[in-house]
Amino acid sequence: MTTATSVSNTSDVSAADYLVLGLATCFIKEDGEVHAVKVVEPIPSAALEAIIKGIPTSYERAIATTVGSVLSGDTPQLPEDFPAEAQFCDEFEFRAVAAARTYKARPVAQAHIPVGTTKTDFNYSTERKRVLNSQRIIKTEDNVKQHEYTHKVL
Repeated sequence: MTTATSVSNTSDVSAADYLVLGLATCFIKEDGEVHAVKVVEPIPSAALEAIIKGIPTSYERAIATTVGSVLSGDTPQLPEDFPAEAQFCDEFEFRAVAAARTYKARPVAQAHIPVGTTKTDFNYSTERKRVLNSQRIIKTEDNVKQHEYTHKVL
């Protein structure tokens, strides 16, 4: 289920506000096999600052742009530097507006990638795969057994 959010519906975010979009390598599990997919996601300021410091990330590249250049019209616009087969993440519009707010709250983070430029020198790694459609199935065997008098006063 996607939430439609337009820039005109938000009073605190304008079309000229700063936004960073990342191209992530994610995975989808189908029939026991794992397939790679390219996903376009807004990157909030705190996440960008952590990625810049060198933590392993699934982002291949990031581009700094404005909200208006991505969210113009009814459908989001794919940046030119990103491959045509890349798809937008779930709730993209909502997440883009939320990420833009983080850069308004912390304008110092905008200095990492100037508007209109692409950054590719991240610590890119898919060792820990981001599986998009994974489900956690909890079984009774997973419960931790406690000693019989754990909750008794001795």
